[in-house]
Amino acid sequence: MRTVTAITASAIILGGAYVLTFGMPAPLQGVLGSEEARVAGPAGPAGAGGGGPRQRGGATTVIAQPLALQPYEDVIRAVGSARALHRANVTTESAGEVVATYLGANRLVEAGDVLLELDPRTQQLALDLAQANLKQAQQTVDRYEQLRANGNLTLTEVALSEAQIALEQAKIEVEIAQVALDDRTVRAPISGRLGLSEVEVGDILSSNEEIVSIDDLSALLIQFELPERAIGLLQKDTTILASTPSFTGKMFEGEIESFDSRLDSVTRSITVRAQIDNSDGLLWSGMTFSVRLIHESEPLPALPATAITWSRAGSNIWIEEGGKAKAVPVVILHRRNETVWIDTDLEPGTMVITEGVQKLREGGAVEIVGAVVEGALSRSDAENKAEVPS
Repeated sequence: MRTVTAITASAIILGGAYVLTFGMPAPLQGVLGSEEARVAGPAGPAGAGGGGPRQRGGATTVIAQPLALQPYEDVIRAVGSARALHRANVTTESAGEVVATYLGANRLVEAGDVLLELDPRTQQLALDLAQANLKQAQQTVDRYEQLRANGNLTLTEVALSEAQIALEQAKIEVEIAQVALDDRTVRAPISGRLGLSEVEVGDILSSNEEIVSIDDLSALLIQFELPERAIGLLQKDTTILASTPSFTGKMFEGEIESFDSRLDSVTRSITVRAQIDNSDGLLWSGMTFSVRLIHESEPLPALPATAITWSRAGSNIWIEEGGKAKAVPVVILHRRNETVWIDTDLEPGTMVITEGVQKLREGGAVEIVGAVVEGALSRSDAENKAEVPS
C-alpha cells in the first residue's frame, strides 16, 4: 500500500513539474475547456459581462435626450488703451512775455477760463490808435452828412463816399487790434483737466508754442483691434465690457462708437473705438484695458458632444425610428467643452441618442433604456458659459 501511495505521489509531482515547464497538453486543454463551458453556461462566468455591447433580445440599449435649442455665446477678447473723449493741446497765437499763469496741474477748468496772460502793452496801444482813427473817421462822415443836409453844393457825392469807406476801414482796424489784444490772454478751448506745464512767468514764448494739454475725462475712448471674424458682430451701440489692472475685479460697461472701414493688410484686424462713461472721474487717459465683446446668437439645436459620430461623409447624429437606428447628417456650427451646436432639419424635441452611439449601425435594432431631462446639454451649465478667446 505504501508503495502505491508513493508511486501516485511521485506521478502527481512529475505531472505538475511537466505542466509548469512545458504547459498543458492540447488534448487535456480541450477536455478541461469543455467542462468549464458546461459549468459556466451560456451567460459566461460571473462578473464577465463587461466589454461588448449590451443587448436585450438582439437590440442595442442606448440613452437618448430630446433635441433642445440654446443660444451660443461668442466672447471675443482684445486689449486696448484709452484716451479722453475730448482733448486739446493749447498753444499761443502770438509771441510775447508771460506775465501771469493759471496752469496748476490736474486743475479742472471750464471752457473760456483764463490759462495764461502775455504782455499786452503793444497791442493795447495799437487798439487805442485804431479807436482814435475810428473816431476821426466818424466825425468826418458826420460833418459831410450835415453839410449835405444844409444844401452845400460844393461837397460832392464822391467825397462823402470816400469818407464813409474810410470809416468802415477804421472799424475793421479796431476789430483787428482788439483780436490781437485778446490773443494776449490764452483761454481754455474746452472743459477738462489740465496736464503738466513747464511755462512760468517771465518766459518768452514764440507763436504757436504749446502751453498745456487739456483732457475732458467725462468719458473715455478705448481703441483696440478685433480679428477679421468679428466683422459680422460690429455695429454702433454694441455693448462691450472692459477691465483694467488699475481696478482689479471692477468691470466697466461701454458701447462701440466707431470702427474703421477696412482691415489691416498685415494683421487682418479692424480698429474699433468704444466709449465708456467716466462721470465719476475714476479712470485716466492712457490706461490699458482688457475688452470683451459678447455676442449671443439665435437659439440653435444643441447636444452633448457624445452624440456626434463621424463617417466618410462627415458628422452624424443617431435617432431611433421604428425601433431601428438611423443616422442623420448634421453640420457642427460651434463647439464648447462638452456641448456642440448643430445645423439640422430635425424638429426640437426629437429624441437623439447621446450614449451608446459607437455600438450602432444603420437599421440596427435599438432600445432606449434611459433619457436625459430636456435642457441638460452638458455636465455643467457653467461650462456652457465659458469664454472663447480670440
